[in-house]
Amino acid sequence: MSVYDDLMNFQRETSALGQIAGRLGWDQETVMPRGAAPQRAEEMAAIEAVLHARRSDPRVAEWLEQADPQDDVGKAQLREIRRSYERTIKVPADLAKAIARVTSAAQGTWAQARADEDVAAFLPVLQEVVALKREEGAALAQGGDIYDAMVEDYEPYTTGTQIARIFDQMRSRLVALRAAVLDKARPAALTGTFDEPTQLRLSQKLAETFGYDLTTGRVDKAVHPFSSGSGLDVRITTRTNEADPFNCFYSTIHEVGHAAYEQSIDPAYLLTPLGQGVSMGVHESQSRIYENQLGRSRAFTGWLFEQMTDAFGDFGIADADTFYATVNGVHNGYIRTEADEVQYNLHIMLRFDLERALMSGDLQVSDLEAAWNDRFKADFGYEVDRPSNGCLQDVHWSVGLFGYFPTYALGNVYAGCLNQALRAAVPGLDGQLAQGDTSGATGWLRDNLQCYGGLNAPRDTIQRASGVEPGPEPLLEYLEQKFGALYEL
Repeated sequence: MSVYDDLMNFQRETSALGQIAGRLGWDQETVMPRGAAPQRAEEMAAIEAVLHARRSDPRVAEWLEQADPQDDVGKAQLREIRRSYERTIKVPADLAKAIARVTSAAQGTWAQARADEDVAAFLPVLQEVVALKREEGAALAQGGDIYDAMVEDYEPYTTGTQIARIFDQMRSRLVALRAAVLDKARPAALTGTFDEPTQLRLSQKLAETFGYDLTTGRVDKAVHPFSSGSGLDVRITTRTNEADPFNCFYSTIHEVGHAAYEQSIDPAYLLTPLGQGVSMGVHESQSRIYENQLGRSRAFTGWLFEQMTDAFGDFGIADADTFYATVNGVHNGYIRTEADEVQYNLHIMLRFDLERALMSGDLQVSDLEAAWNDRFKADFGYEVDRPSNGCLQDVHWSVGLFGYFPTYALGNVYAGCLNQALRAAVPGLDGQLAQGDTSGATGWLRDNLQCYGGLNAPRDTIQRASGVEPGPEPLLEYLEQKFGALYEL
């Protein structure tokens, strides 16, 4: 075997162990007994220690120095292994283990504090998480910006300043569109009760409709919907609300976008750095285009209206056009994951600014709730009513995912570029979607983006698929046209 083969065999074993760690996380979010949390924290810390040792193994440096693949795939594999290795060796093993232990415990503390509406119960462990992540960020940044080092984990080759510049280009037009829409009459609302078993059955049908392969996946319930795994084991979760089935249905479609990306990657890349989505921003572009540009389109909502009528009977909506307006209703609300397309990115901008301030030290954890509430009032015009609708609503900070939030908005930007190209490439798309056939769209995304996994850098991945330099203009035009027509602006 060549040196390159030795490196790749070692890498596949490391990736397999990483998948096991991911499965432990999935279990913790879905079916793990609550009392198992302390033991699970130790289990996660132990496997993280093994992973850190492998990822920082000196042999990796030797193999990287000696390997000389001649093809583009081999060169891309080395690029990603080298990037990961160089980041890993900057973080002491004891610190990596401590972060794994504390964040595993913090996740359970957050869930209980959220249920109890008790911010004070969560802040001490969050303080530990922030301190450890700042220590990690300083080790990674080596004198540079700590937050940039955090972002690199989720959106490689992107900085906080670059993200802020994109958000600045978007903010004024989003605020103006929001104000104009909210000045109009609200669309009709759903009425009645939507039982959970029926929601979950239709949720599974929607997953299959969008191409989710249930022979290598499954759908479960969780407090916070997510997708987990890659390759031949890609699992998703959803949640239910008997008064709001859209929460379940669109969470499912969103997570299927993530899962379909992972399931569609070239099998030759299995358990290698290229065998997963290239960045969280690109990942989010798939979940958002599935959920919004496809799932909330007039064509597809017409089909969904028929499915819901068959499943639930009369639910207070008279026809497909009214249903389309209801699905896309813009309304005041607190929860990021339930936000409409117009306001969603404003939720992300709030979190982006707050977590940047936490990482820089400009904001103390003890002041987080007040800072969140003040910013929310300024951005949305009304006050947070309870912590679960405010700074306790998201799991991300409890598990140390600082730098993750802005990738949600980047995903929307990327989805805007992809939607523009998709519409040009598949002119009969709306006719297909009206029949509940998403294969034209999902096939185009698979062939032009998903199958390549991590072969190309994030922005290159979007540019190759869409044919344009990624930027916010296509998204803003799409939003202004769609909601301008819906609300007769």
